[in-house]
Amino acid sequence: MSVASTLGIYSLISEPVTLNPFISYSEGLLRHEVTVIIPAKNEELSIASKVLLASEYADRVLVLDGGSTDRTFDLASMAGAGVLPSGEGQDALLKALFRASKDSDIVVLVHPACLRDFDILSQELSFLKSGECDISVGSWPQRFSDALENIYLFNGKAPVNEKIGFLAIFSESLSKLGPGPQHLSVREFLSYAEAQGLRVKKTSYDSELFFNKFYSCRIGVVVPAYNEEALIRDTLRGIPAYVDRIYVVEDGSSDRTSELIDGVSDPRIVHIRHEVNKGVGCSIIDGYKLALKDEMDVVAVMAGDNQMDPAQLPRLLIPVIEGRADYSKGNRLLTAKFMKGMSRWRAFGNFLLSLLTKVGSGYWQLLDPQNGYTVISRRALEAMDLDSVYPYYGYCNDLLIKLNAFGMKVEDVVMPARYGDEKSSIRYGKYILKVSPMLFRGFLWRLRVKYMVLDFHPLALFYITGMVLLPASVFFGVFLLLVAVFSNPFPAYYTVLDLFAMFMGVQMLLFGMFFDMQADRSRRIKK
Repeated sequence: MSVASTLGIYSLISEPVTLNPFISYSEGLLRHEVTVIIPAKNEELSIASKVLLASEYADRVLVLDGGSTDRTFDLASMAGAGVLPSGEGQDALLKALFRASKDSDIVVLVHPACLRDFDILSQELSFLKSGECDISVGSWPQRFSDALENIYLFNGKAPVNEKIGFLAIFSESLSKLGPGPQHLSVREFLSYAEAQGLRVKKTSYDSELFFNKFYSCRIGVVVPAYNEEALIRDTLRGIPAYVDRIYVVEDGSSDRTSELIDGVSDPRIVHIRHEVNKGVGCSIIDGYKLALKDEMDVVAVMAGDNQMDPAQLPRLLIPVIEGRADYSKGNRLLTAKFMKGMSRWRAFGNFLLSLLTKVGSGYWQLLDPQNGYTVISRRALEAMDLDSVYPYYGYCNDLLIKLNAFGMKVEDVVMPARYGDEKSSIRYGKYILKVSPMLFRGFLWRLRVKYMVLDFHPLALFYITGMVLLPASVFFGVFLLLVAVFSNPFPAYYTVLDLFAMFMGVQMLLFGMFFDMQADRSRRIKK
């Protein structure tokens, strides 16, 4: 361990003492420009690497040990850090900060989980050294699991809890505050410092935290557009800079959409034009094919009507980029707050289609299947026969059926509806009647492919038995009713037989649904 680290340990553990007959440590003759303090407890697997990373930007690294029962203390020392035993709690952090400031120009408190993004430490220091602020604070959202996040959103609570990861401060600023605030929590300390006139710069590393992931993979966006002259330019100009390629598929518009697309000067835009209208599903599939050809890693869909908020795109991208999902989609139906702007008739149609699509696709946890704001992985695109996808508005339902048949994981991302001046061309009455047969055919195809060809599960037999018995019992019951109306006698056991067949049909269908739900749940847990 270095002499400086050793001196730092003693100065922080106790009151300033003379450690050398020629050097009075308390008089500040030996100072460090930057001291980084890392609070840690039972971090033996990673503490050494974190100390070395922090050392890239600091003159001294101190590890504030919160009562570790493993080798955190020893490994931190071996990596060159000074290790400070301390009690647990927020006040221990501030006390260490104040004591370290006695022989440092700048003191930085770093949460260990944030050191995987150690370049941000340099950024936080640059804010301070440039004179932008007296205290620089970086915070991260601590996200919950998908299910718990939905519960928080349903109850009107924020699904993230901002956790302070970096706190950098000039020692001179600390001295102006006096010793009083060192007994406060970190958040209380920041409020106190602002009240005393110190400039506090707060940076929230939300989607910014993941930008390095965005730039490490190739991201494409497909923009289907049909008669969108009023909104297509706003849509294209709003697509974030981290997107590598924009595939605008103009589907035989009769207005100035095509001309306006060409007028947007963005080298990322690839303009595809259909001479005749082929349907939104066909437009998206054509975009997908080009994205595959260009070797995009993930591909999003953002409609040309500007309904899809670019600020929500990172939330859709992250589950796919991190491998937690093969396909992510928006969900506007969790609460009335998120459906604001959606008509009651449209909401009812969406809920009905959600129910039908749950049965057809096997994704029982999903809502809002008509939400076209999606992200899909290259792996999922390569696995499917894109030419077989339904070419019209029901493409999103058909895509879910195919994804489920091939064992892909799909994740709902809750987000608010966003409507402007655009008018939806979907007429839900006709649309449901048109899409329902496609969903039924897709359901039968999924049962055959997923549970009989690629694998075997008896739930296919339960479903088929139920789909035969239930309608047969209904028709037979109607027949018996007509016979009774015309006063023709029939054996009494016919009624018992019909009721038994109806009961068995319902039971077989419920068994099929139950096992289908279990198969979907086990796949989600496995991934």
